Amino acid sequence: MTSTRTTLDKEDMNTARTPLPVVLAGARGHGRSHLLNIRRLEERGLVRLAGVCELRPLDAAELDGIGNPEQSADFEALLASTGARIAVLSTPIQTHTDMTLAAARHGAHILLEKPPAPSLAEFRRMADGVAEAGVACQIGFQSLGSHAVPAIRRMVAEAAIGELLGVGAAGAWVRDEAYFRRAPWAGHRRLGGVDVVDGALTNPLAHAVATALALSGSTRAEDVEHIETELLHANAIESDDTSCVRVVTSAGTQVTVAATLCAEKSSEPYVVVHGSQGRITFWYRQDRVLVQRAGHGPVETEYGRTDLLENLVAHVTHGEPLWVPPAETGAFMRVVEAVRTAPDPSAVPAEHWHGEPGESAPRRVVDGIDALVDASADELRLFSELGAVWAPSTRAGAR
Repeated sequence: MTSTRTTLDKEDMNTARTPLPVVLAGARGHGRSHLLNIRRLEERGLVRLAGVCELRPLDAAELDGIGNPEQSADFEALLASTGARIAVLSTPIQTHTDMTLAAARHGAHILLEKPPAPSLAEFRRMADGVAEAGVACQIGFQSLGSHAVPAIRRMVAEAAIGELLGVGAAGAWVRDEAYFRRAPWAGHRRLGGVDVVDGALTNPLAHAVATALALSGSTRAEDVEHIETELLHANAIESDDTSCVRVVTSAGTQVTVAATLCAEKSSEPYVVVHGSQGRITFWYRQDRVLVQRAGHGPVETEYGRTDLLENLVAHVTHGEPLWVPPAETGAFMRVVEAVRTAPDPSAVPAEHWHGEPGESAPRRVVDGIDALVDASADELRLFSELGAVWAPSTRAGAR
């Protein structure tokens, strides 16, 4: 958890005991989880859903009892008419920077879905604009709100597993072909000449990347020394669906992340912290931690989690530190930039994947990928180094 603070104005302090008006941009798809979370905080008297920005208004069933918020497709007009103090943005990746800056101009504090931007330049433009406006911005990496993250960092600092040798992460999910048709930008690196960078590492399994970097103690842009990527796709898409990355931090720590949307079976993604005298495994969606170390029996602990919107409200009203301000995602954005500037993903040859029925459409499964993803996290090696003949090595990397 960072100690970064944003200067609170008198209006913020005066609203410390009244529900803060919130505008939600993007209330369908993943945005529905934000809608439900806002309702939870409404019931506690912390916020009030003042507006919803959608191209097509939500109907009563979609609102599901959440009052009668103002609805408009014009985000800035909605910010002005509602007097929103907080804007929650769950919109296409390529819109993040401009919408964040629009909210900042209206004096609204922001909860911005991950990834925060499609490029490092857009990220810096966003972060600089937010800082200049003097508003708070929280990046929606919910896993970084887990109390397990600082607990594991303390264990590493206290040498509970000896010397830190590296951090590996694994994410193996099943997604059918309909997933890549869910939105016009899905499965694209660029759309209409604009960067999107929707891929396994940068969007659906971005939490694996951000969490692995956080556990290595490398969250800021300057903490990254070197990056290697291996980007591939089995589906007929432009972006990657089966990829791995290795980051060498400025402290010399290796961080690898292997991710696929073409798994044989969906499994819980996890991060492994390797030490000279043990290891710590963190299933970040479950806040569950397993510590295994020499001379001790295994210890499993389930931790609590701080909701990031609730933390933003507490920051605005009481000055509590933010858990995930933009600066704490700079290292993740270095990975996004490496993916963006890498050669276009290679196609996995047809002889190395097979089709299976999916939930709503056929899906493609890369043969043996589940074991490869686990091996990458366990051995801190890339697919090509693990003998995957379909993975061309990119040892030149990116800086």
